[in-house]
Amino acid sequence: MLLSRSSLHFYKSIHRSHSRATISTEVTKSHRLIKDNWEAVIGIEVHAQINSTTKLFSDTLTSFNDPVNTRVSIVDAAFPGVQPTLNSRCVDLAVKTALALESKVQLYSTFDRKHYFYPDLPQGYQITQKREPIALGGHICLTELDGLDEPLSVGIEQLQLEQDTGKSMHDMQPGYTLLDLNRAGTGLMEIVTKPDMRSSFEAGLLVKKLQALLRCVGSSNANMEQVSIFFLLINNKEKGSMRCDVNVSVRRIGEPFGTRCELKNLNSVRFLSMAIDAEIKRQISVINQGLAIESETRGYDVAANKTFKLRGKESALDYRFMPEPDLPSLRLSTEYVHRMASSLPELPDQCRQRIMKQYQLSVADAHVLLNEVGSLPFYEKVCIDRNPRIVVNWVLHELFGQLASHHIPFHENPISEQQMGSLIDLVQNEVITGPTGKKVLKSLVEERSVEMPLVVVEKKGWMRMGDSEALKVLCETLVKKNEAKANAIRKGDPKLFHWFVGQGMRETKGLADPKLLHKTLCDVLGCDLDQMRAPVESPKKHKNKSL
Repeated sequence: MLLSRSSLHFYKSIHRSHSRATISTEVTKSHRLIKDNWEAVIGIEVHAQINSTTKLFSDTLTSFNDPVNTRVSIVDAAFPGVQPTLNSRCVDLAVKTALALESKVQLYSTFDRKHYFYPDLPQGYQITQKREPIALGGHICLTELDGLDEPLSVGIEQLQLEQDTGKSMHDMQPGYTLLDLNRAGTGLMEIVTKPDMRSSFEAGLLVKKLQALLRCVGSSNANMEQVSIFFLLINNKEKGSMRCDVNVSVRRIGEPFGTRCELKNLNSVRFLSMAIDAEIKRQISVINQGLAIESETRGYDVAANKTFKLRGKESALDYRFMPEPDLPSLRLSTEYVHRMASSLPELPDQCRQRIMKQYQLSVADAHVLLNEVGSLPFYEKVCIDRNPRIVVNWVLHELFGQLASHHIPFHENPISEQQMGSLIDLVQNEVITGPTGKKVLKSLVEERSVEMPLVVVEKKGWMRMGDSEALKVLCETLVKKNEAKANAIRKGDPKLFHWFVGQGMRETKGLADPKLLHKTLCDVLGCDLDQMRAPVESPKKHKNKSL
């Protein structure tokens, strides 16, 4: 199945790539210590685009692949005399995110100007919250269910609101930089962790968990390029709404923290993990040569699997922070914070525990349902009055596989809960066979049909074949044509019995009643059904492969 390449086993794939790396990533069982008594110290700054239809300080609509410079107002373009107005929707979602992270929401917060003279922000500065952010503290807990050997609590330093920059495109025309200001002014949450992680494995898990939390709260789509299950499968890039900067240093156990370097603008979990490993390896190599690590900002070259210098400490930008004079302080009431807290949905950890217990799901199945937006509500509705283990096979393997093979993301899933449930019922009630059910599902997905499965079955003549006399004639014909194989079965070789079953299903195009076919074949061969150990038809379990 195509789904076998999905993020179902992201956690295992990170671990495998982690163990394949060189000196810097040969870690102990707990993923905490590097060999030769080295330890990495890692912190992450996450920039997540807020789910708001308008920008942070203007009423301009946010942009998703719109024609360049079509979502720009006079505020976004910094015309003289214009003033920003704070978007209350962005405040609501930032507060909800802070509460989900168990951060302390600040009833009083302020905005600052972060000056820099890049052309992708026309006003010449970014409005952010450096000194008094909207939330402080909090944590994200990684547990054994997330893939660690022992629990790890990663602290949150702060959460702040800020505006995004525009997009600069270099060398599309030689000698020129082209600007698209559609993104300029879009609301961001910057979430800064404490340096509590010790490996790329932990960093990758943390980013994935934060993605799930942001999506659950509804505060951000949290898509990094190449993250979505279906876009991974079709090798297509989805526009990212979340990116990460990572601070990395190394030290020997027991020594003070080393000099840190910042890895900028990592736009996928895979690249983030690879960049961290490459930087750890580089820093250890530099120190082993008797040299000092310089504090600098670095990029990551995917092709070379190496980090490279962008700018050093001596050339670091002087942001010249100052209070934002055009925006008043943000004051929140205790009642408002309580109202936001009461509106929080079931959070990912709570939800995972519930669905694993309620539906007897594996950790891997639970992760897929939590990570693919919209799939869990779909699954739970189909489960009503049905066996959840049968439903999970049909949804996670058959439906996801069909969607992936037709390049359809789950949020565009053409199959309704009613259609999916009805299809499962037809198979379980032996109206159609399992293979026929898969053909029906494929037909519904290909045609994006709203017809119920039974209508499709009746139109195509796909009802289960339950005529015992017709099956007897078929089995007798098969035995006569394959006397040598039949005699081998009579002598006690059950493997060839299953070959006959396969031939029978092929001749009937998958429409034969499997139970009746097994019984009829045994009668014709004169063998004992129990001895043949013929399996009763059930949804086929596929072994999933990692990315």
